[in-house]
Amino acid sequence: MHNTIFTTPIIRPLMAWLSILFLKLAGWKIDGNFPAIPKYVMIAAPHTSNWDFPVTLAVCFSKGAQVYWMGKHSLFTGPLGPVMRWLGGIPVNRSRNNSLVQQIIDVYNESDKLVVIIPPEGTRAKVTEWKTGFYHIAKGAGVPVVPAYLDFSHKKAGIMSPFFLSEDMDADMVKIRGLFDGISGKRRDKF
Repeated sequence: MHNTIFTTPIIRPLMAWLSILFLKLAGWKIDGNFPAIPKYVMIAAPHTSNWDFPVTLAVCFSKGAQVYWMGKHSLFTGPLGPVMRWLGGIPVNRSRNNSLVQQIIDVYNESDKLVVIIPPEGTRAKVTEWKTGFYHIAKGAGVPVVPAYLDFSHKKAGIMSPFFLSEDMDADMVKIRGLFDGISGKRRDKF
């Protein structure tokens, strides 16, 4: 994968310090740690606001994580494109039916260490069903899913234990979604 802000000397420790300060001043607490395993798919929910992004980056920096994230392709156009990639972004064109899942599986298979954050809702808008791309990526790459959340009502970020997938996708999706019961996004009406 490409180099990011998480691998940039000097800036990395500066961002870690600023992130710790920001989270402390804003009253955020972090429950849990990034797992000490080299590869996994991290799902981040609820995704209801643009504020999810800076708070998530701050959590990642404060915990010393090196992550990539998937975002809509329009974020990567124009002068912001290189910045978004440097911040760990991987553009996704949601209007195309392409082999994105297989492409990400291939990257996992070629990497010794990789964490990609995916919002299972696929959008900040309210949805009734989560997208299953994260599940297919994790299953195809043979890696666990690590659920993570931002609970804005309690100013608490959480990183849960790795969830190892079974052969029953429907049952797994019900269990994974249940892990987020009681968690409130910035916009409660969207989750």
